[in-house]
Amino acid sequence: MATFETSDGLTLHYTDEGTGLPILCLAGLTRTTADFDYVTPHLAANRLIKLDYRGRGQSDFDPNWENYTLPVECRDVMELLAHLSLDKVAILGTSRGGLNAMGLAMGARDHLLGVALNDIGPFIEPKGLEFIMGYLGRNPTAKTHGAAAAIMPKVFPEFDDVPDSRWMEEAVKHYVQTDTGLAITYDPNLRRAVEAAGAQAAPDLWPFFDAMAGLPLACIRGANSNLLSAETLAEMQKRRPDMITAVVPGRGHIPFLDEPEAVAALQKWVGQMT
Repeated sequence: MATFETSDGLTLHYTDEGTGLPILCLAGLTRTTADFDYVTPHLAANRLIKLDYRGRGQSDFDPNWENYTLPVECRDVMELLAHLSLDKVAILGTSRGGLNAMGLAMGARDHLLGVALNDIGPFIEPKGLEFIMGYLGRNPTAKTHGAAAAIMPKVFPEFDDVPDSRWMEEAVKHYVQTDTGLAITYDPNLRRAVEAAGAQAAPDLWPFFDAMAGLPLACIRGANSNLLSAETLAEMQKRRPDMITAVVPGRGHIPFLDEPEAVAALQKWVGQMT
């Protein structure tokens, strides 16, 4: 297991596989490196580096939940790059990972080769945030992976034509089986950090988006997403007419990234940097 130690003493887990263009994969708010299992075969010609944020997956939980913030996560990213002796990387950011990518574009742009955003933009729809807060930090009521997989089509009705086998994969990736039921793969205190952030005035993220000017940029949106609206995507395209854009039919937040539309967009984005 590959790990490194942060400047404040936590041990964070990452994977580093392949050669070629270095792409740092940053997962969603409650997710892990498993977020990128489906897209990995389609980016096999590249060096894929995947990070478990602090408090997620196989990384240490932070005894101070107030550190579960975007600035601290961006600092962790920069320390990972230093650990790997990497000066520049492209970033594939899913949801929160895309917010971190925009933060890095604002504060450490010289270290970025390009950015691909998976169902995230500079404006987050309140409806999507409300849905996330409905489960954040709580173990599921389902007691087994099979039971969780069986209810996922109802929990995520914005996803069409997803086979039962994929829902089972999702259940196994995102929950751990215990003697008493399923457990989340992240620190429950992450909820406290998100609640604290939500109590503050929402920052204007458009300057962070604009900070990516000149970088190869792609954005993938689930056609039924409740987090990234069609209107926000249109404004992103207006500001960046050169942005590679894909809208994945039958997907909400977040596309799996192995859909043909997503794969084509990512491969085109990679082609701009190689």
